[in-house]
Amino acid sequence: MTGPLSGTPAVVLMDPVGASINFKPQVAERGMAVISVYTMPREYIQTRWPDHTLGDTVSLYAAELDEIRARLAELDADIRAVVPAFDVAVDKADTLAEELGLPGNGARLAAARRDKSEMREAAARSGVRIPRYELVEDPSDIARAAHAVGFPAFVKQTAGAASHGTRLLSGPGDAEDLSSLHRTDHFGRPVQAWLVEQYVRGRELGVNCVSHDGEHHVVDIWEYRQPDDRDYSFPYWDWAQIPQDDPDWQTAVDYVRQVLDAFDVHLGPSHTEIKISGGDAYLIELGARLPAYPMIDAWIAHSDLDPHRQTLVCRLGEVPKIVKAPVRHDRLSGANAIRNDGPAGRLVEIRGLDTVERLPGVDKLVVAYQQGDVVPTTDSMRTIPVRVSVSAPDHATLVERLTAVRESVQLVMEPVGRHR
Repeated sequence: MTGPLSGTPAVVLMDPVGASINFKPQVAERGMAVISVYTMPREYIQTRWPDHTLGDTVSLYAAELDEIRARLAELDADIRAVVPAFDVAVDKADTLAEELGLPGNGARLAAARRDKSEMREAAARSGVRIPRYELVEDPSDIARAAHAVGFPAFVKQTAGAASHGTRLLSGPGDAEDLSSLHRTDHFGRPVQAWLVEQYVRGRELGVNCVSHDGEHHVVDIWEYRQPDDRDYSFPYWDWAQIPQDDPDWQTAVDYVRQVLDAFDVHLGPSHTEIKISGGDAYLIELGARLPAYPMIDAWIAHSDLDPHRQTLVCRLGEVPKIVKAPVRHDRLSGANAIRNDGPAGRLVEIRGLDTVERLPGVDKLVVAYQQGDVVPTTDSMRTIPVRVSVSAPDHATLVERLTAVRESVQLVMEPVGRHR
């Protein structure tokens, strides 16, 4: 068989969108073809990332493994690596890698590293501590499941991401009216099932590692900070790297290494979200891929870790830099998510942005809405109106700078019907 890339060395990137486009120049620098496979609905990708094909040698749109296999076979390329560039197709990337005899984390638990219900089942079999949970496929069963699990409880899409569609059920009344429950996920696909699980009160941490040959090297740990002690459904308010002398550091590291072993994660980056409650750690979610905002930005700006290059190194079967020496951070990093916690409204103005730009330690300011736009209630990463990346020489100063940013910014909105 001869195809358009017959014998050409190539790397398959699964859904290289957003920050993951940075994989493309890394592949091109090695003189290999960039085969990008987009598994999300084509219309959704084109709307959200209009320039997503830039840097592609070949762009393929296919959602199911059989179609992906067939399309890749038609190209007849010499595929050297399959890289999960975005979390939507982590399972497909590892399944393809195994079938092609390439480095990866294997197909055996690939689905459990993506689907939250299978993730819970695999964790339970391995003795990994998790919240109580039930799986439901019909929204009418959510109330019953919540009563069985106990309040407060979470409702989560099993294949979702970025907290899109997550609901906090504080009590029985919250489970009665679920008419506003999202029926499509963060990737524009219909929701097939929901996880109803125990809400674990405690400190939420994101632990980032790079694994090689079964050894899990810690890059850093971030805390998901909240404004107060109230229960919450949306974890993104402030992010802050924590120092290694933090009292929960070792507990988190030991637990996450157990999680990675349990899920056969032995190669490449991972981002594991956990809760620390009463001195014990609980698995919230495992991502066997690079994290999203703000961590990649922070590494590029304030560490010697090149996340996309080192992920590609792992997937090509080479030894990543972190094996030889720990990642060096020259500062601690953090970020603010300036949210709209009220009802949707039309944006009149955002006050204080000029002040924020002059504050010490502000690395990046991203504004998602302009004057006159309708700003929805913030319930996912996509609907955060303002994000600010901050850095500092130590943790105390980092927290002070995060506070200064938050005190400077104000969203001014009006009800949608009052706009003229």
